[in-house]
Amino acid sequence: MIHPTAIVHENAQVHDSVKIGPYAIIDKHVTLGADCVVGPHAHLIGHTTIGSGNRFHSGCVIGDAPQDVKYDGEPTRLIVGDGNTFREHVTIHRSNTLEEDTRIGSENIFMANSHVGHNAIVGNRAILANGALVGGHAIIGDGAFLSGNAVVHQFCRVGSMAMMQGCSGVSLDLPPFTIVRGINGMCGLNSVGLKRAGFSSEERLELKQAYRALFMGSDLIKDAIAKARERFTGVLAEQFIDFIDSSERGTCSHTKR
Repeated sequence: MIHPTAIVHENAQVHDSVKIGPYAIIDKHVTLGADCVVGPHAHLIGHTTIGSGNRFHSGCVIGDAPQDVKYDGEPTRLIVGDGNTFREHVTIHRSNTLEEDTRIGSENIFMANSHVGHNAIVGNRAILANGALVGGHAIIGDGAFLSGNAVVHQFCRVGSMAMMQGCSGVSLDLPPFTIVRGINGMCGLNSVGLKRAGFSSEERLELKQAYRALFMGSDLIKDAIAKARERFTGVLAEQFIDFIDSSERGTCSHTKR
């Protein structure tokens, strides 16, 4: 169902089951999968491929050009998975080069006025609360939670199930399963999130021990990583250690609550 005031380009690929509201705009190179709902005044633009079951609320702009002075109008891309929710005035920008895409996974929630910059990657089941900002080339892991007005600097990584407190910011990598407050200050593990996700008390305890060994000990980080690999072998701990070991920017550091 397409509202008579909506503008849908004749070359846009729109599934028959899609609902498009008043004054929405679907541009020429957009592909829109089954059972999507496009709200009033939403604008889907650029070479943007969207899966099924996504909801676009009023005024969101999905797939517009990157905010990059080097961008010269190339037909760059945005790829969106299934079952995402984009609330009012969310902006997601396509990539700034043909070699990379901006990518959004599935079942994410982007609350009002949140933003994802060019070439960024958002995994699955992440939540960006109102006003959260993700810079270009950043990577947001599965199940991460960015609270209101949280900011991720360009090229940073936020690990799986990490949580950023309101108005916090990272200019370094934030390891998975951790919580950050202020600027780059980790204050422990996302224990409530881990418990809700069904991880056992043994897994959570080992992860807590790994956190203390890596961030609250006296060893240099490279030595702490080597010792941690020998001591901690569980899946969560290995993922935690691998993330830290692979960081090119360096990671956030521990701070007292």
